Amino acid sequence: MRILVTGGAGYIGSHTLLQLLLAGHDPLVFDNFSNSSPEALQRVGLLANATFDVIEGDIRDPMALEKAFSQFQPEAVVHFAGLKAVGESNEQPLEYYSQNVTGSIELLKAMDKARCQRIVFSSSATVYGEAEYLPYDEQHRLLPTNPYGRTKYFIEGIIRDWVAANTGASAVLLRYFNPVGADASGQIGEDPNGIPNNLAPFIAKVAVGRLPRLKVWGNDYDTRDGTGERDYIHVEDLAKAHLAALEYASQHQGCEAINVGTGQGATVLEMIHAFQAASGQPIPYDIAPRREGDVARSLASVEKAKRLLNWQAELTIDDMCASTWAWQSQNPDGYGS
Repeated sequence: MRILVTGGAGYIGSHTLLQLLLAGHDPLVFDNFSNSSPEALQRVGLLANATFDVIEGDIRDPMALEKAFSQFQPEAVVHFAGLKAVGESNEQPLEYYSQNVTGSIELLKAMDKARCQRIVFSSSATVYGEAEYLPYDEQHRLLPTNPYGRTKYFIEGIIRDWVAANTGASAVLLRYFNPVGADASGQIGEDPNGIPNNLAPFIAKVAVGRLPRLKVWGNDYDTRDGTGERDYIHVEDLAKAHLAALEYASQHQGCEAINVGTGQGATVLEMIHAFQAASGQPIPYDIAPRREGDVARSLASVEKAKRLLNWQAELTIDDMCASTWAWQSQNPDGYGS
């Protein structure tokens, strides 16, 4: 299948790109490299022993999109491109709405012109907001608490309306929980700009000596050890979920939102201990007060993914930590190494 991959050089995009190539698909990467490195794409090509085309462009640019669609004539789109830091979205909401929402509208317009009717969208569990019950299932009410989450919420609604207005169109909205890990080769992984926003890359930076200590935000939650509990999913499992979603979209019409997680949780301290075991390195940390907006627990209901996509996560927390350490230890400065 010919698949246009927006944001294909990013963390999740590059791992999904690798799985697409290994499965024999024909991808085209469309990326502006604002938060990613072309080096990731070179490494994906080597790992897959395959070649693919790359177009540098911004999804807000209708001319660049039209050129990509007219040249490649994709049968489906996997849409990763967008800004993704919750804290930054509070500081720069207009940039987030411009890049994420306006960009997605331009992408759908380009799909219309090219008569491309299948899309898999990189959404987020942040669309749920504060939990009314756990685990979150896809019927949980949607009430995101930050601009980043609201962009995902709005894009989901826009895609639903687009599907409803296009006979034969198909969309899968994948609501990610907490992607971590790297390819087992250690050649591609998460390479955030500046100080990492997420736990696993921060732990990895401490383990490799690039950051001095980890801050654990709160140890008085109602969890096993008082620290926050999250549903972490290996990025390789997440990548394979996109292949399953593409297969589903090729055989069904309509729009489905589907959680992508494991259904199991790990606390911050459990993640620290697992990473220490995987790396053999100490992870010094300090307990800090709770952060505003953090919740005690976040867990996914994964039954819909099993039922509709015939997919479920297979890799463990230990696999996530071992692969993250393989990436970070071989690339202490990320793709800048």
